[in-house]
Amino acid sequence: QVHLVESGGGSVQAGGSLRLSCEVSGRTFRSYDMGWFRQAPGQEREFSAAIRRSGVTYYADSVKGRFTISRDNAKNTVYLQMNSLKPEDTAGYYCAVKRNSGSYCSPSGYDYWGQGTQVTVSS
Repeated sequence: QVHLVESGGGSVQAGGSLRLSCEVSGRTFRSYDMGWFRQAPGQEREFSAAIRRSGVTYYADSVKGRFTISRDNAKNTVYLQMNSLKPEDTAGYYCAVKRNSGSYCSPSGYDYWGQGTQVTVSS
């Protein structure tokens, strides 16, 4: 079983920044592809960013140029640096481990999930 714990959420004004962290249990983190998704109340969970074990990254158009995903294999941690935040970025943010062959952009492509961390951006 893989356990993920997100942290770093909070409340910020529009234009501000936050850095989310997700620590993953186990000794095989470097072999995982990782993703960040977000979900606003009443909305479906949507893709934000992903990073492959090779370091290749993918971003949703809605966050491209503002968010940066990175990983530190020595710390078993994946990060999401969020800059120029907008009120529409308000959501619960979830990290996930991808071990199957599904899409990087779909929740069904991921196998393990954290409990989420809330980000609230005020105007």
